[in-house]
Amino acid sequence: MMLAFHLDRVLGLNRSLPAVLRTFRSEILPYRYISGAPRPVVWWDPDIQHLADEDNDQNSVPLSWAQYQKLLRLRCGREADLRSAACVGVHHSEWGTLALFDFLLQVNDRLDRYCCGFTPDPTELCVENLLHAKCGNPKDLLLVHILVRKADPSRLVFIDNAGRPQQSTNNLNFRLVEGVDEFPERAVSVLQSGCLESLLLRSLYTDREFWDSKGGASGLRPLIRTLEHRGKILLRHIRDMKLQLKRDL
Repeated sequence: MMLAFHLDRVLGLNRSLPAVLRTFRSEILPYRYISGAPRPVVWWDPDIQHLADEDNDQNSVPLSWAQYQKLLRLRCGREADLRSAACVGVHHSEWGTLALFDFLLQVNDRLDRYCCGFTPDPTELCVENLLHAKCGNPKDLLLVHILVRKADPSRLVFIDNAGRPQQSTNNLNFRLVEGVDEFPERAVSVLQSGCLESLLLRSLYTDREFWDSKGGASGLRPLIRTLEHRGKILLRHIRDMKLQLKRDL
């Protein structure tokens, strides 16, 4: 989660809520919070919009995989009116920003909570909860944690950014970038620059508790190099598919 926040800032996306690692000692907190292990603290934005439906309140808009693929083709805000029902008010460029971020971290919980784009381990929740069995019917596949702010409903907010650092290269989830035809220019330029490691280390050092918990630079480098390798794979995908780069709005 902390790595995701710093990656978000280093890439210039600015879509994730601030997160730090802290150790709590107050006796008014439950024991699990003061047992000595540092815990993530995430700044919560009360302006985030939630659906009134209690069964779907982790979204600002209800969206299935099929609807998502349709709105990608519509290019909302460029070729289709953002106010149209199919566009759900989110600008087309936002989906490329989300796809890039989730691919680097291999976050499948938003766009692919059913684990349809990779081979999940039998112990994965998507398998145990029988979600993976639904992959054959796209109409049944729903997106989650698709959130926006009330004050800025055309831009996404990224929460629950727990990635999969151990996901092997031969099992990466390319479904996360399916249908996406453009990516944020600034973020791609950072990936191309070869400076991701130094930028991330400099940023992560500001959260000394997280830094120390991971063993400093030597402990963090393997994680960062995994991100760098995925970045190279994504750059190759962008090049091979001749996808566009767009400046952030």
